[in-house]
Amino acid sequence: MKKLLTIVLALVCLTAMLSAAVAEGTMYIPVMAKGFQHQYWQAVYQGAQAAAKDYGVEIYFDGPASETNIDEQVTMLKNEMAKNPAAIALAALSTDSVMTELQECVEKGIPVIGFDSGVPNAPEGSIYATAATNNENAAALAAEKMYEHEGFAEMIAAATPESPVVIAVISQEAVSSSIVGRTTGFVNRMKALCEAVTTVSVTGHDIWKDEKDGAAVVIHVQISATTEATDVATASNAVLNMDNLKAVFLSNEGAVTGFLAATADGSELADGGRYDGLMVAGFDAGASQKNAVRNGWFIGSVTQDPYMIGYYSVELAVKAAKGEAVSDIDTGAQWYDASNIDDEMIAMLVYD
Repeated sequence: MKKLLTIVLALVCLTAMLSAAVAEGTMYIPVMAKGFQHQYWQAVYQGAQAAAKDYGVEIYFDGPASETNIDEQVTMLKNEMAKNPAAIALAALSTDSVMTELQECVEKGIPVIGFDSGVPNAPEGSIYATAATNNENAAALAAEKMYEHEGFAEMIAAATPESPVVIAVISQEAVSSSIVGRTTGFVNRMKALCEAVTTVSVTGHDIWKDEKDGAAVVIHVQISATTEATDVATASNAVLNMDNLKAVFLSNEGAVTGFLAATADGSELADGGRYDGLMVAGFDAGASQKNAVRNGWFIGSVTQDPYMIGYYSVELAVKAAKGEAVSDIDTGAQWYDASNIDDEMIAMLVYD
């Protein structure tokens, strides 16, 4: 009996030692976000946690209290680098502020994965891949959903050069890569869809202009004079006064805010309102935009997928740490409308 007890105790000790060894060998990956409290980053966190569970790794997710606290993020990054992680996922508030740390990662062989807006202009070789929204693809989704909306395709097929259908895109600027990408994605996809049945002319801003005589469909790109809400509202009013305006795409929350201001907080889009029947699609998901979607004033909107941003950032980090080849990945986007806005997975993505 004593001998059996000794064997049992030895087995217990061995199991404990093996468990400790496994714990010590667990891959550790810090995920450094631009913030932590905002609902958007909470969704990123949930995705990162899910990937950590699926891949059996340990993560540490953190970000500064405010997205203006650059120094706080740098300190967090330094603290995590001191732990010699297998890899790091980073959404840098400022690339310039972390150049030294990124170069140190290169020297130590620590793979860095960018996520969200990534780490633009980072030192060569420091960023192995980036998990982020492809804005052109996301806005193309809005064009496809609009084209699929009841009556839209029939309206395009019936359009004539004498009474052309006008589809407007309102963007608050034409400088940032995200807004330019969304404008381009919508224009190109809608143009391709409509050109399958008729001639399309693109008017407005020079970046996208492609004017054609005898067009039955006109896609008009309206860029606000500045990003101020009053200027976006002015740009929206200019669009709303266009003849034969049938549909509008708003490329970000700023464009949505200005457009709603120009339509009495959206009420003029309601049944019986001044712009009843106008098909409007948005991008992002602020409180006013969600209200417009719920009320049916917008046919729907596109939201980024922060959950998948978090998931893919960890997945890429694990693969890079194992020496596997990795490349940039489009984390996708989701379409939401009155029918699914309160679904569990969508509700997590439509952050204020």
